[in-house]
Amino acid sequence: MRHTIRPDNGQLRFLDWEMGAFFHFGIRTFYEGHKDWDGLFMSPDAFDPTELDCGQWIRAVKNAGCRYAVLVCKHHDGFANWPSAFSDYGVKQTPWRNGKGDVVRDFTEACRKEGLAVGLYYSPAQFGSRQTDEGSYNAYFISQITELLSGYGKIDYLWFDACGSGDFQYDADRIVKTIRSLQPEILIFNLWDPDTRWIGNESGLAGLGYRNIIGSFDPVTGAVGPGDGKNKVFLPAECDVCLRGHDWFYSENNEDKMKSVNELLGLYEHSVGRGANLLLNIGPDRRGLLPDADVKCLAEFGQALRARFADGKVSDLRQETIKGSGGRVILSLEWECPCLISGAVLREDLTRGEHIRNFSLRVYPKEGSVGPVEVYMGKGVGHKHIASFPPVVTRRAEVVVERSDGVPVFGPADILKA
Repeated sequence: MRHTIRPDNGQLRFLDWEMGAFFHFGIRTFYEGHKDWDGLFMSPDAFDPTELDCGQWIRAVKNAGCRYAVLVCKHHDGFANWPSAFSDYGVKQTPWRNGKGDVVRDFTEACRKEGLAVGLYYSPAQFGSRQTDEGSYNAYFISQITELLSGYGKIDYLWFDACGSGDFQYDADRIVKTIRSLQPEILIFNLWDPDTRWIGNESGLAGLGYRNIIGSFDPVTGAVGPGDGKNKVFLPAECDVCLRGHDWFYSENNEDKMKSVNELLGLYEHSVGRGANLLLNIGPDRRGLLPDADVKCLAEFGQALRARFADGKVSDLRQETIKGSGGRVILSLEWECPCLISGAVLREDLTRGEHIRNFSLRVYPKEGSVGPVEVYMGKGVGHKHIASFPPVVTRRAEVVVERSDGVPVFGPADILKA
């Protein structure tokens, strides 16, 4: 008997978030032109975001449709965005709020006020760590993680960046034990004991063949492999991408690289619409605010998403799952009056497992015409699959599962008006 691989409740929760915001903010915000791993010193004296308002950040991304947010607490430079007792390089050493400020506190409180899930990013590696013995550095790592996971209430998501670690030997067992004991319901991104994984690019794109079930996963490097088919795991992916070009931190020189609303809609369909999550990075500026242009773009993006996927739904849709010829599963979709449609949003009930490998979507033209006509072919469905196609007038469509690992169960579907 084939074993059905199912997600746990935390992974289902993650997939339901669908889209999140990533905030790269710290000492590098105040040093134009500095790059990852350039090793250049950045004095904490420059850190003074006098208008810092995390509430403004969160309201802006919520308006765009984000359901979770992730804050960089410590990037590769080692600067602590909270008053860490284990570092002499952080907000305590800055003029901001006379050294009494706490970006992590402001951020977590803003998320909770607006109802967004709380995520924290921590770079395991940092400048100069190779001059410290592994035992001391692991102790420092665990001490800082303990501060973050014990001082700010419930944390929903912990984001580990694998960049820069090389062959450094982390005390993974102790790290994971500490995390799980402090925050039993937390989700971990990508390393050691992961609940989610990286899609493999920083372009916001999941491929057509994306599946949550993978053959193998290296918890040290985060690498996905084909495996031997015997130890498959359910590990949903996240697609991260920058709002401006490929700059994670704020720059005063890249507003012209802002992604258009049309490009963002495309990225949404290539990530959330392929069954993965989208994590959109925005860099708060030196005031401690999201730039006006970014806020405007996010608002327009959110409006366009709602127009396409909420306001544009066929409201009187009826759906039924039936068995077709040859034992194929067919999802029948009908509505009252013929209308111009340009897409369908399909969902597989992942509590029953992820099964669908290939499917086609067919429409029945207006009464009197021959049908059905195939207008779309896809691979997996997973948490959500957005099937977009040229507009066509119809009042009936069907999804035919052409290939499946088991008997699939569909969740609620939507038909999208053109």
